[in-house]
Amino acid sequence: MSQLLRVQNFTVSSDGFGAGEGQSLERPFGHANPGTMFAWAGATASWPNRTDPGGSRGLDDYLVRDFHHNIGAEIMGRNKFSPQRGPWDNYEWQGWWGDEPPFHTPVFVMTHHERPSFTLSDTTFHFVGGDPAEVLAQARKAAGGKDVRLGGGAETIRQFLDADLVDTLHVAVSPGVVLGSGSRLWESPEELLDRFHRDVVPSPSGVVHHLFWRR
Repeated sequence: MSQLLRVQNFTVSSDGFGAGEGQSLERPFGHANPGTMFAWAGATASWPNRTDPGGSRGLDDYLVRDFHHNIGAEIMGRNKFSPQRGPWDNYEWQGWWGDEPPFHTPVFVMTHHERPSFTLSDTTFHFVGGDPAEVLAQARKAAGGKDVRLGGGAETIRQFLDADLVDTLHVAVSPGVVLGSGSRLWESPEELLDRFHRDVVPSPSGVVHHLFWRR
């Protein structure tokens, strides 16, 4: 069975941006408000950071629960890992996620400025150069026969789409959020229909799920 490259639960604004401008240590998503962008996932019963009982069930919850299913490795762009640009000033920064990152797999961070790998809990971060196909080959080898998740950001997903390497995408569109600028996934989801089938499923939470799979 082939190993799929999957985009899961990637959320964009109604105008197609996955993050805003002005990323910083304090604002990982720039001028976008993550509390609004990702409210659909945070409201579910299965949201991993939930500290109170309850939460919604249904499609949103199913997609949150499915996030780790059959995933053996993750690929992300450098700006998902860090707000730093250019050469690393030091190696003290180890990501936004604290001592127990949510990935539970090897993570391959695409960067022009490599640094030594390190491990936090059950997640090892590798910093790799190369084009999308080369990075995907490394991730598939590390995934142990399972699928590889392409975590973002939007520009990194575009690189893999342009290289025709993505097998499935789940993109959640937040209709009430307009960013105007930032890191853009698409002008319109219609751009992908030459290569992908698509189902569009509105959720009671207000978010609209776009599910794509290869033709």
